Amino acid sequence: MMTRIRNVALIWGVLCLGLAALAFLHMLASHLLIHDGAGEGFAACVLISGFVGGVLTLVGLGERAHLGFRGAVILTLGAWFGLPLLMAIPLHEDAVGLSITDAIFETVSGLTTTGSTVISNLDAQPPTLLVWRALLQWIGGIGIIGISIAVLPLLRSGGMQLFHLESSDRSPEKLIARPGHLASVIAGLYLGLTCLCALGYVLSGMSGFDAVLHALTTVSTGGYSTTDQSMGGFSAGAQWVAIVFMLAGAIPFLAYVRAVSRHEGRRPGAFEEIVGLLVIVALASLLLFAAELGGPPEHPDAVRLAIFNTVSVLTTTGYAAGDYQLWGPLAMATIFILTFLGGCAGSTAGGFKVFRIQIMLKSTWASLQAASSPHAITVAHHAGRRLTASDSASVALFAGLYVACFAIGAVALSAFGLDFLTAVTASATAIANVGPGLGDIIGPAGNFATLPDPAKWLLCVQMLLGRLEILVALYVFTPRFWMR
Repeated sequence: MMTRIRNVALIWGVLCLGLAALAFLHMLASHLLIHDGAGEGFAACVLISGFVGGVLTLVGLGERAHLGFRGAVILTLGAWFGLPLLMAIPLHEDAVGLSITDAIFETVSGLTTTGSTVISNLDAQPPTLLVWRALLQWIGGIGIIGISIAVLPLLRSGGMQLFHLESSDRSPEKLIARPGHLASVIAGLYLGLTCLCALGYVLSGMSGFDAVLHALTTVSTGGYSTTDQSMGGFSAGAQWVAIVFMLAGAIPFLAYVRAVSRHEGRRPGAFEEIVGLLVIVALASLLLFAAELGGPPEHPDAVRLAIFNTVSVLTTTGYAAGDYQLWGPLAMATIFILTFLGGCAGSTAGGFKVFRIQIMLKSTWASLQAASSPHAITVAHHAGRRLTASDSASVALFAGLYVACFAIGAVALSAFGLDFLTAVTASATAIANVGPGLGDIIGPAGNFATLPDPAKWLLCVQMLLGRLEILVALYVFTPRFWMR
């Protein structure tokens, strides 16, 4: 047990030292190149992160960086709940002047790629802090891909056990023998998509600075922008580029790995999941387009705005282009439902995930067939294998936990004084890691700055639970975890 703790401490220490190095680069840029007044905050982050990282590294020194399942879960929880405290330091200093609560909220929202913000007048903020916010989301995006592939399948719950089977040694689709090599391939693909996205933004007319920062927050499906107008402040071409790369970020990254590895096989169900994502995009875009045509006034770019906002919410990116609240009740209802759905498993997107929707639909259809034809043999399949009763029950359990976290959050936010629409949509957007909600306060034209501090802390917890798909955080409270 002590060896496992030291292993975890060593990796935590390395992460903190890496954070200190990143903050050091920002400090140099602020002091020597840009002179934007944010250097002191980054200097404080360097000192504190460096000290914490140094102590943890010394504790784990001499141990191999090898983790069992329990160590991986503890490492994951410690990183996602602990690192935001250090990453918030630059936002709390004088350059931005956020309170501790607001600084941590902004950081948690960034790292979980939620995109809810408490900062106004983004155009006037120090450039190094805008880079810091964008990097938070980019780092969070690659982090959740790793968790989705390496940790969540081992829980064998919430439907993720299907992905454990596909990556096991018994699978005929084993792609890469060494996990470290797989991680490097995924990181290279992630960086490559980001570079392509930045190039697309430059070609669409964005400045180099805006293009790079928006590329970081597009591929990560995060949604932070450099302007209060979000993507609405950029050209139609930039919005089409965003549509393409938001979808790219919401596709399983193992599908990209298989595409570039020249492996003949492919993950069963990956194509089906991607098709499901695109079908939802098409149907929801039609609904939003119909809502736009019926809402005052008609917009000449109705098709683009309908597709953009559909993709933005479904992929849990949260960019805004136009205020869809002005399009009437149909548009608001469509956006609210899209908030819960999310992208594909193994991507940067949050939400309930398309594959779980497909499993629930298939299981329900099989049950209806069995009820109408008691003597018939009805079998549901997904990802190339038969769905068992345990698989269906696992997804149903996750759905119950998901709804419970949303409902409890909405009631608690109402108790903190938020109106019904704000409370309900804030809870939904936090647990699904989308970003903006609905209403005058947290809608696409607003932000979360005026919410009371207790509400912001609750939303931080919900964002973290949603990003870790609830299961990782709750699993440590089960006897099974400590008996492994």
